[in-house]
Amino acid sequence: MNVKTIVDPFCEKTAVPASSRFADRLAERWRLSAFFELTKPRVMVLAVFTAVVGLISAHGELDPLRALIAVFSIAAGAGAAGALNMWYDADIDAVMARTSMRPIPRGSVSKIEALVFGAVLGAVAVVVLALSTNLTAAVLLACTILFYVVVYTTWLKRFTPQNIVIGGAAGALPPVIGWAAATGEIGLESLTLFLIIFLWTPPHFWALALNRSDDYARAGVPMLPVVAGRRATARQILIYSGLLALASELPWVLGFASTMYGAIAAVCGALFLLLAFQLTRSVGADRRAAHRLFVFSISYLFVLFAALLIDQVGDSFSSMRSSRAGGIVGSVNAELLPGAARSACCTVNFSEV
Repeated sequence: MNVKTIVDPFCEKTAVPASSRFADRLAERWRLSAFFELTKPRVMVLAVFTAVVGLISAHGELDPLRALIAVFSIAAGAGAAGALNMWYDADIDAVMARTSMRPIPRGSVSKIEALVFGAVLGAVAVVVLALSTNLTAAVLLACTILFYVVVYTTWLKRFTPQNIVIGGAAGALPPVIGWAAATGEIGLESLTLFLIIFLWTPPHFWALALNRSDDYARAGVPMLPVVAGRRATARQILIYSGLLALASELPWVLGFASTMYGAIAAVCGALFLLLAFQLTRSVGADRRAAHRLFVFSISYLFVLFAALLIDQVGDSFSSMRSSRAGGIVGSVNAELLPGAARSACCTVNFSEV
């Protein structure tokens, strides 16, 4: 027996089947996707979009790199709030059909993992935003996360039918954070955007809750349709829709949006009101009116903020063209000025002679 024969058994590695390696990679990707799902990506996208509109509308001095970091920080903050919401609401999510397949109820992520993930992500988001922009924006982001998790999730959602009305303040703050990131302060324009989202939230969620009232009742969540009934909820939706239509015109009224935006807001507001009115006239068992309003409410907010974004980007390009034209005129004047001065000197000299 030679040395090679003795050593070989110790050097051999157990062969791992290709199917097992593939399964491990698949499981790892599944875990990563579960953590991403904790951040409520669809809600995050809406928060980021409105924050970007607030940031661009401010016309601040933030350079592109810091602006991009700010947007990612706000996205991370929104994701952290979503993860912490799922951590606390795991018991409710397991009961409701709409949420029973979220990561924690289906066992993809444990509650402690969701808690640590959300807390770390939120802390990093706030610190990075403070370092890349300013303290005002970071404090606003921290307050948004805490309000959504502590005030809305742990208190309002389970104890009052006005949970969505008051809790909607958290979802309405991203444009204010974007504005503060660009300017370091809270402007009237950003508060107008806050008001639009704040008034949009109740009719949007109540339209959804009307068709999910059994789910909420089973989970013990006192949403307005569960507590007050369908007819009373439809009336509240109509009232908030009217207030929303009026508030949506404020950017045009205050002069930081164009007539084009004002016209788009008027048309969208009229359609929103029409759908809300149809909901009040619908028969109790008819779910279509509530579903139509819910779907339109998503498009409504996107169209409104997209119109405002196009408005602000157009203003920025106009300002750039004006300043460029001014620079060209200034340089031409500077080139002509020495010649003109020489002519004036010559004239003076000749007159003196």
